[in-house]
Amino acid sequence: MLASQSDSPALAIPVEQIQYNEQGLVPAIVQDYLDGTVLMMAWMNRESLQKTLDTEETWFWSRSRASLWHKGETSGHLQQVRSLRYDCDSDALLIGVEQIGDIACHTGERSCFHQVDSEVKAPPADTLSQVYEVICDRRDHPNPDSYTYKLLAGGDNKILKKIGEESAEVVMACKDDDPEAIAGEVADLFYHTLVALAHHKVDIRDVYRKLQERRR
Repeated sequence: MLASQSDSPALAIPVEQIQYNEQGLVPAIVQDYLDGTVLMMAWMNRESLQKTLDTEETWFWSRSRASLWHKGETSGHLQQVRSLRYDCDSDALLIGVEQIGDIACHTGERSCFHQVDSEVKAPPADTLSQVYEVICDRRDHPNPDSYTYKLLAGGDNKILKKIGEESAEVVMACKDDDPEAIAGEVADLFYHTLVALAHHKVDIRDVYRKLQERRR
């Protein structure tokens, strides 16, 4: 019976329940543990799954080479495993990782899922990360008609004033016990806080890391 040697509760899965296909393989979807971006899909067999659990780094089975494959061994773009789950039929794995170097694809892209209609685009992450990317784009490619650009052009004085106003409106919505208003005002507060992050060039993923540290 396979068993994890890791002390991490996130990796303590009953892997003896995993259902492999006729070739002895199970598909593994790998996603960023911070923002949920799907990075890649690969195959695992029993041995590579065991090595993943033992080392807390991803190992896969290469069908083309018919051999084990330690992700990032030659490129340095290792994947440190933060969580491992399996689906309701026990025949697919979902692995949350910290992607070293922020590159998972052999092409040098962050994610293997970067192509849409033959155009290279950033893969979707969580909503806050997507909004943050738009704000950074407004910062780096100024458009005088953009509200976000006008905020950024106003610097801390304008940005922080709006954060103060939106914070007060969140308080008032909560005092009124109005769920719809609370959701709307918190969304406004999130947005203006993201503008402050972009203005000071603080990556939202650094915020997520702080939250993960506090969660643990």
